[in-house]
Amino acid sequence: MPNNESTKKRVRQTVRRTALNRWRKVRLKTQTKVFESSLRGDDVGEATTQFRRLCRLLDKMSHTPVLHRNTAARRKARMHARLKAMQEAAAA
Repeated sequence: MPNNESTKKRVRQTVRRTALNRWRKVRLKTQTKVFESSLRGDDVGEATTQFRRLCRLLDKMSHTPVLHRNTAARRKARMHARLKAMQEAAAA
């Protein structure tokens, strides 16, 4: 157990930040799963909507310690490629 005030405060901050970061990661994983499930469907409009939501969330998370900006950019590029392939398949 911490003995002085500064270490007690540091423990409180760590608990709060850990909970917030865990919530952010769960939110990101959930949105990714929603987008992937919309890709499996036949509705291109729904997939596009979910892709926009995922991009927005990735951009927000890239400004936090949860996700590096290059990681967010890579994930967006890969998801966009999958969406584009779906759109091309639907157009053909």
